[in-house]
Amino acid sequence: MCLLLLAIQAHPAYPLIIAGNRDEFYERPASQAGFWKDHPEILAGRDLQAGGAWFGMTPKGRIAALTNYRDPASINPHAPSRGRLVTDFLIGEETPEVYLAALSRRPETFNGFNLTVGVKDHLCWYSNRGNGIYPIQPGIHGLSNHLLNTPWPKVSRARAALAGMLSEEAPPSLDALFELLADRTVSDDDHLPDTGVGIEWERILSPVFITSPAYGTRCSSVLVIDQNNRAIFAERTYLSPPDPHKDVTFEFMLEG
Repeated sequence: MCLLLLAIQAHPAYPLIIAGNRDEFYERPASQAGFWKDHPEILAGRDLQAGGAWFGMTPKGRIAALTNYRDPASINPHAPSRGRLVTDFLIGEETPEVYLAALSRRPETFNGFNLTVGVKDHLCWYSNRGNGIYPIQPGIHGLSNHLLNTPWPKVSRARAALAGMLSEEAPPSLDALFELLADRTVSDDDHLPDTGVGIEWERILSPVFITSPAYGTRCSSVLVIDQNNRAIFAERTYLSPPDPHKDVTFEFMLEG
């Protein structure tokens, strides 16, 4: 994913809300979210080029989400796919701390990444461009292609929008969360970060929802878990006209 929002204990109806966008080159093949045939416990979309995932969960409540860290000068074209970090956690049994500690001992293996893993009541974040493993505290958090809660315009704008929704008594609807993720506002140049991709690309990458001739937001994902451990996992995949998008939704009680 390239934008991830997390609301932890921020609304009485939903102890956990996760919403995010996956941005990728349009030509890179991927499958829509579903339970995988080779790993039936994984519910996620799938990158059909490298076989990994960007965001997923299991019926037992294990959750993993990945964003890349944007640093084009340090990219190793021979590094393994970062999508395997999501799937390895989902099929494993380690605690978030144990899993992330193992990754932290070999930070140079992968190109830059942010990885959020855990369960409803306990999520942790680690970046191999950061300086430690951190439990994510209650509140509203945002993550793009830098470190957790770095105030890039898109992150700040999306966090504020989510905070506004959660200030209401009624819980946010899936449609409202998808609408938040569809914000195409381009940031002013003087607010853009300098990540080494040039000002034109910084503009293209600045909205919550990205569009360009070759690269953009391919899908939006939403996960909500309520007080009774009922999970709703929804994904909206963006298609070529005349079909604007395709939605899938999975609803189930968490096991255990």
